[in-house]
Amino acid sequence: MALNFIIIGQRVREIRLQKQISQAVLAEWIDMSMTYISHIETAKKHASLETLIRIADALGITVDQLLNGNQENDPAEYKTELIQLVEDCTSYEKRMIYEIAVATKMSIRKNKCLQHKDNWL
Repeated sequence: MALNFIIIGQRVREIRLQKQISQAVLAEWIDMSMTYISHIETAKKHASLETLIRIADALGITVDQLLNGNQENDPAEYKTELIQLVEDCTSYEKRMIYEIAVATKMSIRKNKCLQHKDNWL
């Protein structure tokens, strides 16, 4: 299985924006160009393992978090992000997020045929 650099780039961008870090600042922190960061985020360039480690360190996350979505059947996929999402929520907010997630999951599975254009009939 090949790495999905689109997912990796999206994760870099998503986490960078969550932490309110610009491409220029991230590039400076890892001693790369802002253009290179942009190319990683858009999957025009494939970051090396060394570069992914530098990015993860700069963003204060693990490389695992950058690679989320690349491994099939990963039981911990997005676990850290989900925990961080609700850690500052009230019990009521947590329950609402849970209820929305359950309804969304059911809807996605019910409408799975819509994922592929060929199945739209």
